[in-house]
Amino acid sequence: MLELKNIRKVYHVGDMDTIALDDISVAFREKEFVAILGTSGSGKTTCLNIIGGLDKYDSGDLVIKGKKTKDFKDIEWDSYRNNSVGFIFQSYNLIMHLSIVENVELGMTLSGVSKEQKHKRAIQVLEEVGLKDHLHKKPNQLSGGQMQRVAIARALANDPEILLCDEPTGALDTATSVQIMDLIKKVAGDRLVIMVTHNPELAEQYADRIIRFKDGNIIDDTNPHQERPKEDQFNLKKTAMRFKTAFGLSLNNLKTKKGRTFLTSFASSIGIIGIAVILSLSSGFKEQILQFQSDAMADMPIIITQSTQEIDEETMHKLANDRMAVVKGTAEFEDTDKVYLYDPSENTQIHTNVFTDEFMEYLESINPEICGSLGYTRLVNLNMVRNTDKGVVPVSIASASSNDNGMSSMMSSATMSLGLSSYPKQLADSSKSYLEKTYDVLAGEYPANDNEVVLVIDEKNRIPQNVMEALGFDTKDVETIDFDDIVGTEMKIIPNNEYYVKTDMGNYIPATDYQTMYDSKDAIDIKIAAVVRQKSNVTIGVLSTGIAYSDNLAGKIIELNEESDIVKAQEDSDVNVMTMQNFDDATAKSQFLGYLGGTSIPYMIMVYPETFENKDLVLDYLDTYNEDKDSDDAIVYTDMAGTMSNMTSGIMDAITIVLVAFAAISLVVSLIMICIITYTSVLERTKEIGVLRALGARKKDITRVFDAETFILGLFSGILGIVIAWLLTFPINSVLYNMTDLENVAKLRPEHAVLLVVISTILTVLGGHIPARMASKKDAVEALRSE
Repeated sequence: MLELKNIRKVYHVGDMDTIALDDISVAFREKEFVAILGTSGSGKTTCLNIIGGLDKYDSGDLVIKGKKTKDFKDIEWDSYRNNSVGFIFQSYNLIMHLSIVENVELGMTLSGVSKEQKHKRAIQVLEEVGLKDHLHKKPNQLSGGQMQRVAIARALANDPEILLCDEPTGALDTATSVQIMDLIKKVAGDRLVIMVTHNPELAEQYADRIIRFKDGNIIDDTNPHQERPKEDQFNLKKTAMRFKTAFGLSLNNLKTKKGRTFLTSFASSIGIIGIAVILSLSSGFKEQILQFQSDAMADMPIIITQSTQEIDEETMHKLANDRMAVVKGTAEFEDTDKVYLYDPSENTQIHTNVFTDEFMEYLESINPEICGSLGYTRLVNLNMVRNTDKGVVPVSIASASSNDNGMSSMMSSATMSLGLSSYPKQLADSSKSYLEKTYDVLAGEYPANDNEVVLVIDEKNRIPQNVMEALGFDTKDVETIDFDDIVGTEMKIIPNNEYYVKTDMGNYIPATDYQTMYDSKDAIDIKIAAVVRQKSNVTIGVLSTGIAYSDNLAGKIIELNEESDIVKAQEDSDVNVMTMQNFDDATAKSQFLGYLGGTSIPYMIMVYPETFENKDLVLDYLDTYNEDKDSDDAIVYTDMAGTMSNMTSGIMDAITIVLVAFAAISLVVSLIMICIITYTSVLERTKEIGVLRALGARKKDITRVFDAETFILGLFSGILGIVIAWLLTFPINSVLYNMTDLENVAKLRPEHAVLLVVISTILTVLGGHIPARMASKKDAVEALRSE
């Protein structure tokens, strides 16, 4: 046998599988084999002509089944190692956290063999190598000879064409070495076996052909091979590691380090815990606010008026910024002795809503299930008189403060009310009326017909003195009035033709013959049916203190007066027929006609959603009307409840974003920590990387193994963080209840929990992907040599 000294490297099949040796001999059994090729670190190929007859190939060529390996791609090398070559290493190179059956199955897993088939084949080859009684064990529970048998079984599992043995007996005693060589000799009966050994005696005893090297050249070949031209028969099945396999490898590895895995996951979950608690409190407080708003603003209507002031978005932002600057103390105050004049109308736009018959019909056709009632404010004067102890006297439903047009102020307001005199009409017949739902009867009964009215008082049973005086009650030296003296009070509404007289100057003034008015057969009798007060659980009402009546009564008055002399005169005149003054604009004339009962067009409409949740449906219904309308014909409404709700919701969202941003800093720390932990895992599993590459795993498969590990860590961290955050909501709610009497404020919403788990998983995978990529690029031989 010839000896080859001082060979620094021998290149095996594959572009990474190199073994540094000082003195080697090669023994193999003859089969279709052309040459052995490898790639050096410099990228140059080296061909060891261990078989003669290769003169027709260029230097550096390795031909496998007729295909030059210089044309191989990485994936083809991986497939070749997995399908055609089996490796038996001197140091076994078993994956210690897998059972011996799983070690043997690994190569077949990369080949895409089904779970049942690979398990059956693994048991079969383990039995063939004499490990039938050790199937349940892990490698660290076996002797050296038994571990080498596992390595042989793993190499044979895919039934490779070539078996490469690197000093298979180098770590074994003499008796065990003989057993292993006998086993290798047995498996060499139907495949090519190439063995590198320092023991010439083993080569002489077991090899069919021995090749010796010296100074990089073949110096002796006991059975030279004559190469024959072959057709390209190269056809390999591509290897691939499924994520499920990578997941299983990583899970088994993490199981061997339970303590470190838990501490890593807990540290990574701190950011998730912080964000989850913040979102729990934010959503809980927002829910509390929305519930309060729902209770407080359930009775707040959507208001549509004839004239609506619109402020453009840019101006709104400017006004808000100016106010905020004053609050912060950053506003710039003018240092001058001059007063600057400006026109506020330049920043606003007045939109006139035209209440056409089409719109009124559309509005009244709204679904009663989403809209409980509609309220109309009409400016019609009631022209009332009352028979008192002092005779028949004129009375009114409000304090008689008049504007320039002579109209009584119909919009006097009480605390927490919109200050209206007519209550909304119910759309659904089966439900309670607005008056019944919103006001309690303190004396008398709810109105049974349109001619019955109610007297509204505030929460302390108060009413302005001038209101009662306007109704004809004696308030001199009187502090209280009994309910019984109010309920049942009768009054009459007088038609315009009997209430107004035309003067010699051509204008109209109220008549003074009240008895004649009172005796008119056309007068409408009304009666105070009850004294009512806003219910304690209602935050906002619409009725001002004083007389309140139904919209149907207002309709009767308009029907009585729309053909009256004063109305016709006003329709034909451009000046006020009572004061003879010019109107400021057409709107002022229209309003005065409404005051006289000359038009049924309401001054203001109030739409009451059946519930706070149905408000958006009502708004959608109103928006639908505007879809095909020009801007001038569109109906602009005011959603006071929505505006207030959006303001508070926006504040809570801003606070939440700021707090989440601070808590997210810990996620960045977790990201860096996961990157370090994954890199540590790469260092710990370096030999496993070499084994997987030798078995045919692709670079992307190695990346997938470590991505799977970080996926498991991220998923577990997210779930652990969510569980801890959920448990923390109980003491947090207890503390908040003791401090604020608010119950169950902290609520972790399921969608937030799922989202945070997903975020935790994604961030962890991203943090570990760079070390995973580094692992995939490791040199396989260097990885196998690591400890």
